[in-house]
Amino acid sequence: MTEAKLLKTALILSIITIAYNVAEGVVSVVYGLADKTLVLMGFGVDSFVEVLSGAGILHMIIRMKRAGLSYVESRDRFESFALRVTGISFFILAGGLVASSAVNASRRAKPETTLAGIIIAILSVLTMYILMKWKLKTGKRLRSNAIIADANCTKTCFYLSFILLGSSVLYELFGIAWFDIAGSLGIAWFAFSEGKESFEKASSKNIRQYCEL
Repeated sequence: MTEAKLLKTALILSIITIAYNVAEGVVSVVYGLADKTLVLMGFGVDSFVEVLSGAGILHMIIRMKRAGLSYVESRDRFESFALRVTGISFFILAGGLVASSAVNASRRAKPETTLAGIIIAILSVLTMYILMKWKLKTGKRLRSNAIIADANCTKTCFYLSFILLGSSVLYELFGIAWFDIAGSLGIAWFAFSEGKESFEKASSKNIRQYCEL
């Protein structure tokens, strides 16, 4: 497969990732609010933040298609801006989840059900696994650190899906509110880590050093 076709595949995968995260975010927030499950709401907001990250990756792949893979070695202004906005958004999400977890714990608030979270998590695990493997395969064929790192970003979403799945299943089985709180704190930890990483990448223009968005 030629470089042009591989970059087209990477572009399609990037668009699918953004579209899926938008749909996942909307559904997760709607059901999270309806069922009063904090972990599902946090998961949904995280999906929206991933859209910001995905926009920067999409922009970078478009530049690769226009200029050629070997000519894109540094981030442009839009990609650096997207990273900073993504980092701020992740920090806000992490802080909001920690604060909301404290409030729920003090009020002993419990979700009405976490069934929606289980279904969304299973769909996300399957989708993110397929996207992760396909991106990794494409990145290796292109020998592109940036696209390989995008696959690693998708891997993070894959892990977050397991946090949602685990906490939702445990709550559905035992009805203990702390499982929902623990899941939301797990997402908060990932969000804080991703926010910190986003700022580290934004501080470096070199895609080869910090090549995932």
